[in-house]
Amino acid sequence: MTVKTMAQFAAENKIPEILFWVGCAGSFDDRAQKVTRAFAEILTSAGIEFAVLGDEEACTGDPARRAGNEFLFQMTALQNIETLNMYGVKKMVTACPHCFNTIKNEYPALGGHYDIVHHTQLLQELIDNGRIKMTGGGEFKGRRITYHDSCYLGRANGIYEAPRDVLQSLDTQLVEMKRSKTNGLCCGAGGAQMWKEDEPGDKRINMERVEEALGTGADVIAVNCPFCLTMMSDGVTAKEGGAMVYDLSELIVGGMAK
Repeated sequence: MTVKTMAQFAAENKIPEILFWVGCAGSFDDRAQKVTRAFAEILTSAGIEFAVLGDEEACTGDPARRAGNEFLFQMTALQNIETLNMYGVKKMVTACPHCFNTIKNEYPALGGHYDIVHHTQLLQELIDNGRIKMTGGGEFKGRRITYHDSCYLGRANGIYEAPRDVLQSLDTQLVEMKRSKTNGLCCGAGGAQMWKEDEPGDKRINMERVEEALGTGADVIAVNCPFCLTMMSDGVTAKEGGAMVYDLSELIVGGMAK
């Protein structure tokens, strides 16, 4: 699969339909790279002309700001904004809620104004418009799936229904956890917690969340965030729970008519 960069489009004096902001996890983490590939396959199958920044993409600065290093945040953010504005980027999509939240809500104060959507929103739109044809669930047909709301897509941005609508297209049985939507429980990775040891306590928060997910009887846990993917997978492994953890794009690409 060939994915072109913004630089390649610019060399051809063309502008893609949308820029796919891959993010650090989607670029460098082995597990998240599978999500990046799945989503790129979906965009290609839907006939969407998209590009990535490639080596010109830097971290959004989200972890630095959450950890209190405002200088580093502004330095990386301004670098990204300069690059995006140079290419005249207007519409963007990302599979990372942290990148989504930062670019959508925090970049405007630094001069970065973009129409950015999360990949679950774009997936819903493509399914509703018929640009993605589903085969009735594929390998996940009839299976019990529970969905974990990530903090930065859910409570921070109020996006709850798009991911659930995407799951409904799979012809699966969606079972909700007790704490979901506005009352959802963090996986434990938000607010820069991904990069540090846990504070002392009786139980790791991802174990608490995984126990709740497994308690629904689901054999698939659906997530929308690379951090949640790591934390929930680690928890399932520790519990030897038998459930599988997937990003929504991986579920869709498995049930998509090729």
